[in-house]
Amino acid sequence: MSATLSLRGPDAAPHRPLRRWLGAAALALALLGGGYALLAQVAGERGIAPTAASADIEVRGIAVDVQGKSAEDARANGWREAQRKAWEKLKGPKLSDGQLQGLVSAIVIERERLGPRRYIATLGVVFDRQRAGSYLGGAQQAARSAPLLLIPVQETGGAYITFEQRNPWQRAWAEFNPGASRIDYVRLSGAGGDSLLVNFGQASRRSRAWWRSTLDQYGATDVLMAFARLEHQFPGGPVTGTFTARYGPDSRPLETFTLKASTPDGVSAMLAEAVERMDLIFTGALSAGKLRPDPTLRLGAGGEIDPAIQRLIEIGRAAQARRSAEAALASGIVPRIESVPVTGIEPGEIQLRTITVQFTTPDAAAFDAALGAVRGTGGVRAVGVTSTAIGGTSVMAVTYAGSLEELAAALEARGFGVRRGANALAISR
Repeated sequence: MSATLSLRGPDAAPHRPLRRWLGAAALALALLGGGYALLAQVAGERGIAPTAASADIEVRGIAVDVQGKSAEDARANGWREAQRKAWEKLKGPKLSDGQLQGLVSAIVIERERLGPRRYIATLGVVFDRQRAGSYLGGAQQAARSAPLLLIPVQETGGAYITFEQRNPWQRAWAEFNPGASRIDYVRLSGAGGDSLLVNFGQASRRSRAWWRSTLDQYGATDVLMAFARLEHQFPGGPVTGTFTARYGPDSRPLETFTLKASTPDGVSAMLAEAVERMDLIFTGALSAGKLRPDPTLRLGAGGEIDPAIQRLIEIGRAAQARRSAEAALASGIVPRIESVPVTGIEPGEIQLRTITVQFTTPDAAAFDAALGAVRGTGGVRAVGVTSTAIGGTSVMAVTYAGSLEELAAALEARGFGVRRGANALAISR
């Protein structure tokens, strides 16, 4: 009997707990690995913080080649010449070197070669906006645009990159100083959740609910898109860049141009030139009235509504009032309306209140559907998304003409399950 007991196979009962323990350990490792994968999507050095965010007026790429009595004197002569050339580039009035010196806040050395009596360099000159603006006038004094979110998209070898990893196109925009531009750029660093919220998929998205939520996150009113396609003819050879400026959530093209670098070492200079030309394109579109605010991005957010949409709303309200009047006449009962004074509200004015509404959003379609249904509920004046959590619970702030119970009843009539709280509702389908 003892021999029979000692010859049990590997699947005998005493070994089954060990197998279950090993299976649980493998599942735990898989879950930990999945969490690490999710963390890796936003961890690491992904973005490039804007290095030139000054409001001053900067002129770059000024080439000088001067001589002097010594190396220091040659450098001083070169800086003075750079100031004069930069001022001429801005089309400023004629000023003396002493006056220009008082307007300059910094000299940026892009590259230089210094000899015993000669100075060769490429410089950037930064003018103080407050002091120089009064001399320049014109475009420098013109009103700037509303805050516009910038999405730089680089295409190389069929791959589209925004902030998923560091790239030279994003670096060129980070090094660009928008102080002299009329465009109020909202430039992202790409750190944290930027690579998840603003990526190439967002650039091709059309959902206005998604765009409103994304723009609210960064304090922007609309979006600009800068596409750059880089083509290498052969390793170490010329690089051709095709650049397209686009505007708005529908990605409307403004202009396309092509630049070329003879070697890969010249790509940085080519991209810097492309950024300058893109800024001119956006500024020209602003002057031509092409960068008009998209009314669909402001619908339900307390802003203006497109006249056509406003007309449809008025027709719907008139039809509803007509049906109510016909029903009252058919019943033969004329309701008695008593005047009840309400403190703090003018006669005929409806009291508005802001109510927090939580709603489950398992996917993007559910997010859009919930926002659309709440906006279409009678009495809702405005809806603003305060928190977006796809796969969880999102939060919106609803401005409603009525009480919490009235809003809850209106949402239940639209098919929502409603749970009530303290000035808050939780809805689900």
